[in-house]
Amino acid sequence: MARKMLIDGELSSSAVAEGEQNYDFDLFVVGAGSGGVRASRTSAGFGAKVAICELPFHPISSEVIGGVGGTCVIRGCVPKKILVYAASFRGEFEDARNFGWELNEQIDFNWKKLLHNKTQEIIRLNGVYKRLLSSAGVTMLEGEGKIIGAHAVEVTKPDGSKQQYSARHILIATGSRAQRVNIPGKELAITSDEALSLDELPKHAVILGGGYIAVEFASIWRGMGVTVDLFYRKELPLRGFDDEMRAVVARNLEGRGIKLHRGTNLSELSKTEDGIRVLTDHGDEIMADVVLFAAGRSPNTKRLNLEAVGVEVDKTGAIKVDGYSQSSIPSIWAVGDVTNRMNLTPVALMEGTCFAKTVFGGQPTKPDYNFVPCAVFCIPPLSVVGLSEQQAIEQTKSDVLVYTSMFNPMKNTISGRQEKTVMKVVVDSETDKVLGASMCGPDAPEIMQGIAVALKCGATKSQFDSTVGIHPSAAEEFVTMRSLTRRVAAGDKPKMKL
Repeated sequence: MARKMLIDGELSSSAVAEGEQNYDFDLFVVGAGSGGVRASRTSAGFGAKVAICELPFHPISSEVIGGVGGTCVIRGCVPKKILVYAASFRGEFEDARNFGWELNEQIDFNWKKLLHNKTQEIIRLNGVYKRLLSSAGVTMLEGEGKIIGAHAVEVTKPDGSKQQYSARHILIATGSRAQRVNIPGKELAITSDEALSLDELPKHAVILGGGYIAVEFASIWRGMGVTVDLFYRKELPLRGFDDEMRAVVARNLEGRGIKLHRGTNLSELSKTEDGIRVLTDHGDEIMADVVLFAAGRSPNTKRLNLEAVGVEVDKTGAIKVDGYSQSSIPSIWAVGDVTNRMNLTPVALMEGTCFAKTVFGGQPTKPDYNFVPCAVFCIPPLSVVGLSEQQAIEQTKSDVLVYTSMFNPMKNTISGRQEKTVMKVVVDSETDKVLGASMCGPDAPEIMQGIAVALKCGATKSQFDSTVGIHPSAAEEFVTMRSLTRRVAAGDKPKMKL
């Protein structure tokens, strides 16, 4: 069966393609993270001859260390979630007492045991991803890939030897890398890579950053008994999320014992006998065992030789692509964090699938970034889908209807924990369509995945209201929020009341 592929922007059969010029591979992928692996497997499923290269495996990445599975599997989502599970037990033990559990003996936490089990799991997953590629018929190459032409990749193997390969199409899926803040003593700080593999659990941690990584590690370490100071430049953490929900997260972090330093940056780090001396731009001084820089990530493109080949990048180093993930060089494509579009693992998977359909499946497909749900795995977690209240007001011509609910979770009525669950639905007053939803509370990500399906299908508030809830559950609140909290006129400013 003749396979379809793009040649200079036009669909052609493989027989024609092979008659024009022979290449080692139809597709060569640089980077075996989530997006690269998905694109490789799907392309191979369409009949393409595919190769993929990836750096040698290690839990902590560097310019020459990586591993099949990429950031999410090895030093991101998966190990982070394992640590979140571990940290959550602290609160569960506290809550258990009022449910009749007598915890008479001291409960000890063994960080090294957790670290060992976490590492074993990512080693297992690294092997799973390798087997998936092998089963799909993808050629796997270990080494650092560099683009040396519109159809050529050079791979530097671990022993230093180099091998060149030709390909009709090249896909770059090298992801992103944690940034270090440029202050005196920056070498004393760690990034999220090292934070997931520390030899010893710190007693006192300082975290710089207000994004999801900073907030998640603050929750993780605090849940393990660490004293945590969180510094960020704005009034609230989690810039880009709904302001009302940001305030809820901040309140929960403080309620769990994390000290928030709003509008504060770090100015200098220095090593002393007692640990790391931290100076702030307000002139304050704190001693810490560990300082974590969680102030963003940058596209992993520095060593790819892109400028020499003519691939355009933006000021952050992200590869510029069109709606189909095609770069300024027609034969070179890019997906995932390296393009700095929507930096989420499931989005990289979607982009990889769309790329394969477009180039090898004869089905030109653009990724759809509407109603992509996401979660911040702080304790308790925040999860959202669609537009925030602020975005809805900016983008919608009609008035915006806001429905909110704040309640004490049923479990907390017995445990005595003073922590409210907050839910929010944003609606277009003219069409009745639900534009966005958010929740901060236990199981929020699990609930929000189902809400995302409804919003993707164009659900209206009336359809939410006519849906029968599951009782007793927190999720049922999304279909019983019938009292309007506020109506915001088009072009007006949002008014928070929580």
